[in-house]
Amino acid sequence: MSKLWGGRFTKQTDQLVEEYTASIMFDKELAEEDIQGSLAHVTMLGKCGILPAEDVEKIKDGLYAVQGMIRRGELEYTIQNEDIHMNIEKTLIDLIGPVGGKLHTGRSRNDQVATDMHLYLRKRVVEFVGHLIKLQEALLDQAKKNIDTIIPGYTHLQRAQPILFAHHMMAYVSMFQRDLERLQDSYKRVDILPLGAGALAGTTFPIDRHFVAEQLGFGRVYENSLDAVSDRDFILEFLSNASMIMMHLSRFSEEMVLWSSTEFAFVELDDAFCTGSSIMPQKKNPDVAELVRGKTGRVYGNLFGLMTVLKSLPLAYNKDMQEDKEGMFDTVRTLQGALQLFAPMVATMKVNTDRMRQAVNQDFSNATDIADYLVNKGLPFRQAHEVIGKTVLYCIQNKKYLLDMSIEEFKTFSSLFESDIYEVLQPEQVVNARNVYGGTASNQVSEAIARAEQVLAQSNEWLQEYAEKSK
Repeated sequence: MSKLWGGRFTKQTDQLVEEYTASIMFDKELAEEDIQGSLAHVTMLGKCGILPAEDVEKIKDGLYAVQGMIRRGELEYTIQNEDIHMNIEKTLIDLIGPVGGKLHTGRSRNDQVATDMHLYLRKRVVEFVGHLIKLQEALLDQAKKNIDTIIPGYTHLQRAQPILFAHHMMAYVSMFQRDLERLQDSYKRVDILPLGAGALAGTTFPIDRHFVAEQLGFGRVYENSLDAVSDRDFILEFLSNASMIMMHLSRFSEEMVLWSSTEFAFVELDDAFCTGSSIMPQKKNPDVAELVRGKTGRVYGNLFGLMTVLKSLPLAYNKDMQEDKEGMFDTVRTLQGALQLFAPMVATMKVNTDRMRQAVNQDFSNATDIADYLVNKGLPFRQAHEVIGKTVLYCIQNKKYLLDMSIEEFKTFSSLFESDIYEVLQPEQVVNARNVYGGTASNQVSEAIARAEQVLAQSNEWLQEYAEKSK
């Protein structure tokens, strides 16, 4: 089979070279985008008078026929045709004859593949915004259902201060909102058209790049042809954003694993998101959470892999840049799977409020409030801190908690203690005492939920607008 570019060469490519350099095994995932870009390109060639109308219509009909073959799974990809572009072009020529070869007028595979990836990632960015919205909705629903549920708050994985479970859920809403906003911001750097840059210097044909951008819905056109074919920043930015999303999912996964253990028993994950053991019938393993936590590493690896590929490449295109796709596709699949599973896993999670309350009642997470109590009575904080440290030590030595102490026992540590200390130590009082913007007090968390719902509505508006643009 002769190569579409074979005129310069006097002998066939070595079979091992063909196998080693071919990318069709993975870049066939760009088939729809390649057809989409080619349809816009050939339409422009006709509009600019570069190709006659009859050729344009024949090529477009042929491209639609190839698209049908792709969708029906009838297109046979071969490594002899190297990549998705040449597989499609060769099939087109087989279908409509030599006129199919005119499709490549005024473009290069360098600007063609860059365009395909911009089209591909533009769709994925919008999809991931949608997935994050669904996850936030699930978190908000859990927060609203558990607005009165108190859970130990931790630092160093040691019980620190009681907080509302809803407050904990809202922390993740905030995390994923930042992720969502990063994706939204990155969209404008994905939404740039490289096509028309040629191999590196543009083209001698009188093309209209802005017309193609309008056809494909791109907001901008690359200003510099060298940059257009060399730029992979938009992929790096996506991989970076995906890494942070996975990092947040991994942190949440760790808490899911801990909370669903017998030692914590704060939550129970739905059976649909757990698996069992082949030899221990009592087991219910949080495998989805564990696997999300584990797969975070491969997403990090894809980011660092591409950064390493690009770090010393001269302008413009180099074959090394073929390595930009597999990691991108893998990250898309990995992140998509994680987000699609996480939202329903959170939505169906059962919260053990009684166990959480028991945990709060059997710890010293209300100790800070005693210190604040003494400070309000005039004792310097450092002295109050020492008093409470000794009080907690006394309780530990006597196997009791702060609310178990009598007022006489309290007074042995400070004469400032009065009977109102018992009200101060109640978990609800401890929580609601943090009545500052962003705090864990019930009214503050309720207001945070209301604000988040407004932001979520705006995110949905963005999603609807840009989903239409990115079709």
